[in-house]
Amino acid sequence: MLAGVTSALRARRRPPATEADATPVRSPGRPLPVPDTGPVDSLRDWLITAVILLLAAVSRFWGLTWATDGGTPIFDEKHYAPQSFNVARMGVEENPAYGLVVHPPVAKQIQALGGMLFDYTPLGWRFTAAVCGVLVVLMVMRITRRLTRSTQLGFIAGILLCLDGVTFVTSRIGMLDIYQVLFVVAAAGALLVDRDRMRARMHHAALAGRVDLSDLGPRLGFRWWRFTAGVMLGLALGVKWSGLYFIAFFGIMTVAWDWALRSRYGVRRPLAGALVRDAPPAFLSLVIWPALLHLVTWLPWFADENSVYRHAVPAQVEDNLLPDIVQSWLYYQSSVLDFHSSLTTSAGNRHPWESKPWTWPMSLRPMLYYIDQGEGVPGCGETSCVRAIMLLGTPAIWWLAIPVLAWAFWRAVICRDGRYAFALTGYAAGYLPWFFQHDRQMYFFYAAVMVPFFVMMLALALGEIAGRAGDSPRRRAIGLGIVCLYLALVAVNFIYMLPILTGTPITQTEWGQQLWLPSWR
Repeated sequence: MLAGVTSALRARRRPPATEADATPVRSPGRPLPVPDTGPVDSLRDWLITAVILLLAAVSRFWGLTWATDGGTPIFDEKHYAPQSFNVARMGVEENPAYGLVVHPPVAKQIQALGGMLFDYTPLGWRFTAAVCGVLVVLMVMRITRRLTRSTQLGFIAGILLCLDGVTFVTSRIGMLDIYQVLFVVAAAGALLVDRDRMRARMHHAALAGRVDLSDLGPRLGFRWWRFTAGVMLGLALGVKWSGLYFIAFFGIMTVAWDWALRSRYGVRRPLAGALVRDAPPAFLSLVIWPALLHLVTWLPWFADENSVYRHAVPAQVEDNLLPDIVQSWLYYQSSVLDFHSSLTTSAGNRHPWESKPWTWPMSLRPMLYYIDQGEGVPGCGETSCVRAIMLLGTPAIWWLAIPVLAWAFWRAVICRDGRYAFALTGYAAGYLPWFFQHDRQMYFFYAAVMVPFFVMMLALALGEIAGRAGDSPRRRAIGLGIVCLYLALVAVNFIYMLPILTGTPITQTEWGQQLWLPSWR
């Protein structure tokens, strides 16, 4: 049926023959691309998804409340747990928590749900982080499935993310990073669905003969999935200001996709079409809408008289033409900006576990979140034990960063493989901007948002090692054997690291054996 419709379309495009023609002129026209609008899931796909989801849930919630500082939060939980509990009780952050209210409210508003359910307890301030960690695994698996049209590669991505130390620890600590990871990955997934939906719309437009009606190509209508991506990016911005980087990178990516789609269907001026037809609504959905949504998340702050910096005017700011409440809010934002811009190593702001971005891809300088050691720590079978939680990437995954990134760059740029380009865009958005502020005090947990996209690249590379359906049985057997052995190595490596990811008591000797590199100490 499709072939018949396509032939009819080509016939309409041919100029009519005249009587003077000795031989009828037949033009094949431009063949339409094969429509590729996304995978169709079977019961087997959903069963595999359920298995990985169960594994993620068990691993994220197992021993979630073990590590505390005498029943109180650890590391930067000491800031966010009190703030989120303030939100749970009163709707806003009233407790400045050591004076460091330096991030927007969205993550703390979500974290407050745990406080409402479980009060001010370790489960209360970690519950929603664990839930978000499970959802991130689910989304990465489904995104990889859609990106590759392969259930097996989606499964591999899900397994790798379950067994990654950084994602594991980030999902079990009541800090902000896992919430930003969740919203960034959700935005990327929504844009991927939008790409597939636009392929379907463009194909229908081509079948209807609307592609050639304008040099710019057809209008594609309102794009709900891109609007959804804008919602997710607005929430990511409401967690941390670094969400701005993803707005910029993802905005460029989606317009580039539109340009490529119009070129694929023979639009006479594809770049102009993308810039005129697609870029303005993309700007509204991915820039203006997230900014407005970010402002909406501050409504509780405006509504409560006891909010942090709510009365900065006239106490700390001289009155001006703006309403006091607006000027106080602007003072709040400027104080956050001042804090981050002044937190530089050159000004003497040093932390024993800070790191710079060039150490992140291979997890060369991890982050120690919690440690308790000495004779007062029981549980390891000796008189002196160690309990520690370290944000550390599974070496079997992270130490492949250089070859995997190099291969991904080759495939994306030289071979024009859009699957790798998608993953590289997300990775670059979470990584490259930090080089422009290298003097700032930085920490390895900033790299948490890079992990899902690296796992996608690694899954793609493993898929090429496993081979394709047309390869010889021997080639397939060797490739699959290598992939299975590698996944087994990752699992063994992760299990070996579990004591220092969960705060399980170990001996002093075992603690030393876990610290493989001098930079890990």
